[in-house]
Amino acid sequence: MPSLKLRRDSKRRVLHTGESVRANGKYQFKYVVNGKAKFLYSWRLTPSDPQPAGKLPCVSLRELEKSVNRDLESRLDPSYRNLTVNELVERYLKTRTGVRESTRIGYNFVRNLLKNEEFGDRKMCEVKTSDAKLFLIKLQSDGRGSSTIKTVRGVLRPAFQMAVDDDLLMKNPFGFELVGVIYNTEKTRLAITREQMNKFLKFIHDDNIYCKYYEAIYILFHTGMRISEFCGLTLKDIDLENRIIDINHQVQRFRSGKYDICPTKTSAGTRKLPMTEEVYQMFKSLVENRPTDLPEVIVKGYAGFLIRDKDGMPEVALHWEHRFQHAVKRYNDIYKIQMPSITPHVCRHTYCSNQARARMNPKTLQYLMGHSEI
Repeated sequence: MPSLKLRRDSKRRVLHTGESVRANGKYQFKYVVNGKAKFLYSWRLTPSDPQPAGKLPCVSLRELEKSVNRDLESRLDPSYRNLTVNELVERYLKTRTGVRESTRIGYNFVRNLLKNEEFGDRKMCEVKTSDAKLFLIKLQSDGRGSSTIKTVRGVLRPAFQMAVDDDLLMKNPFGFELVGVIYNTEKTRLAITREQMNKFLKFIHDDNIYCKYYEAIYILFHTGMRISEFCGLTLKDIDLENRIIDINHQVQRFRSGKYDICPTKTSAGTRKLPMTEEVYQMFKSLVENRPTDLPEVIVKGYAGFLIRDKDGMPEVALHWEHRFQHAVKRYNDIYKIQMPSITPHVCRHTYCSNQARARMNPKTLQYLMGHSEI
């Protein structure tokens, strides 16, 4: 029986399975992934081989083989080892279909941010947990707020988890908690006291500039609605006969100027709120005094918006953020005892706090607030 002839290189060294020497003297290693042939090349077979004259420095073929075999044994696909962070994010975002417009805008923000960062050009497989932490720390040192950093991490974390699930990585480098890595720069929106609320409402009621917003501000303080939910209310959502507010959507306007009607923030946000006598009177006044000289615009099939701007378009959160800011400043210019910052969301916090102090059933309060969790 004839003996099996061993393949050797020019130095008479035995070549391993998959190894060969090309006509130009370059070493080659062939391996297969998912039925497809892949190749590695090097001018050196072992780490001790000298670098050939006139050739660029390169890792030896045996070292390259070792890395590939380690990945194959770990069920990692080495054909993706050159995938960059930006390419991984693009791959992940392609799986995110059917998202809201606001979510899509957030994705584009993260995509553009990463394109301007060196981190985005790094190889996905080379990113360690410490690299991920240092990148987020760099973003904060560059002046990015903690909210922005959470948004960036909110894309990178699931993108790298997708790579883990696809057997491209063994561990998610963004699988850590942010606490202790960056510091929180978000302003805590606290509720104001009932006394402060009543003083502010009285000021709004009596002021010759802001009195026209009294009904709306009163409603925000006494229903706990999100401002986007309030702005999205149409005449059909206000049932004065049964004194019910039907909250089933919200309105948003993007930087492009485009208006959109979106579902409530969560499924729990779709709810029906009862009107107290005072809230009923406020809504009745808004409906009766609703301008008739403005055009009735339609946004994604919705018309008859309760609160509109001078062009007949539904008002949005930014309108009310500015009104509250200016109203508080006017109040503090008049009175010695200053009023803290008040925003539409502070109204929501205040309503929730007032109901909790009144010992409302927690599950009832959860429903009225439109929260998914108690």
